Amino acid sequence: MNINKVTLNCVLLLLATVIPTVISAQELDPILKDLIHKGLHKNYTLKRNQIESEQAKVDQQMAKSVFLPKITFNGSYTRLNDDITFDDDTQTLLIETQKLIIKDAIGLPFNSPFPEDIPLQEAANLQDKNILKSSVDLDWVLFSGFEASNALKASKHKESSLNYAGLAEADKLALQIIETYDKLALVKASEKVLTTTENYLNEQAYYVKKAIENGLTTPISRKKIELAQQQLAAKQLDFRHKNTLLIEVLHQLTGEPKARLKLLNPELHVFSFSDASNTEKRNEIKALEEAEKATNYKVKLEKSSFIPKIAIKGHYEFIEDDLSLLDPQWFIGAGIKWSIFDGNTSRLKSKKTQLESQKLRAQITDANEMIALSITKAQLTYEAALENTKIVEKEIELASDTYDLINKQYKNNLASINDVLDALNDLEKANFKLQESFYNERRAVADLRHAKGILTY
Repeated sequence: MNINKVTLNCVLLLLATVIPTVISAQELDPILKDLIHKGLHKNYTLKRNQIESEQAKVDQQMAKSVFLPKITFNGSYTRLNDDITFDDDTQTLLIETQKLIIKDAIGLPFNSPFPEDIPLQEAANLQDKNILKSSVDLDWVLFSGFEASNALKASKHKESSLNYAGLAEADKLALQIIETYDKLALVKASEKVLTTTENYLNEQAYYVKKAIENGLTTPISRKKIELAQQQLAAKQLDFRHKNTLLIEVLHQLTGEPKARLKLLNPELHVFSFSDASNTEKRNEIKALEEAEKATNYKVKLEKSSFIPKIAIKGHYEFIEDDLSLLDPQWFIGAGIKWSIFDGNTSRLKSKKTQLESQKLRAQITDANEMIALSITKAQLTYEAALENTKIVEKEIELASDTYDLINKQYKNNLASINDVLDALNDLEKANFKLQESFYNERRAVADLRHAKGILTY
């Protein structure tokens, strides 16, 4: 085989493997999108956040239910040691009063003896010793002093805060999966670079073998080639280990079977960031703002404890026979509850919650400043990565030309095998640097879009 043709084929293979496609926007490939969605479905933090959001919805229902009437059915049986009756003097008074009423009714004088043939009625028990009760109670809050309405609004904002916090957590998880996927693509691309280097070394080994057979070089040159091949094998083993580790990380993040992940062959498609002026409020900020609103309504809730509350209460007894002489069969009434002084409990709780609101406001200010800094940092990193890519492409061109030149000189006995291997090593390093530059571009675009609140997946 013609040596120059082998070299040309290797260069073409290198260009085909290391120069990625430029995408006009952050368009993730379908496989990566699928991995992100599986990761979002698997993530336990997001599941816990969803449960907390459902709890906030339940709190809203509880706040609304304050104004629903509460109806309670009661039943009981009680046995006293004896009937509850009037004392002897009261019973005697009741009997004598009964006699006077009867004598007056039949026309007998006041001081005449009472007729023995007229029966008298014993005084009724105040309460029989066997008591069977069955009743229903009604409790209905008409006005809660705005406590219920403030609790409802606080719960709604808490739910919104939890939802935005969940979206922020989803963004972080998506970034983590994208980064791991890109690292896997970097490893795959780097392995292709090593394959190209291996082809170069095989070419040199073939040439050295022929040169030794013709007495044009010494076996030491072959040993140097063998050492370079052994060092290359060590690099290939290192990249295989990195590939295995990244597969494990993706499996942990997404739950996707390892067998399927091993079949992935991602590529470093470079993103161009065209919507630099587009910025939206980050989910982290939205979550903090909603939490602040929820805290402010909690302050109002605690202050409203001093506002009078109005409620209706009703009661009805189904069994009338076992009621005492003093028990009504039914009643209904309206009441007001007005807390004038509770030992400063509500005031202190309100003050503590106000401090919590101030803390959230400080967090919002700090978060906005950190986001502005992260946008600047990501923008600078992206611009630096773009410039670095141009430089490395020139380095590859120079390293490739240098290798070709030294290789020709070596074949004409004008350079040593060490010079050839050094030139090949420089070409390999330049190719690695190009892959890393592509990786850094993708990372910078993803970080910039996340910082601007426009990350899509």
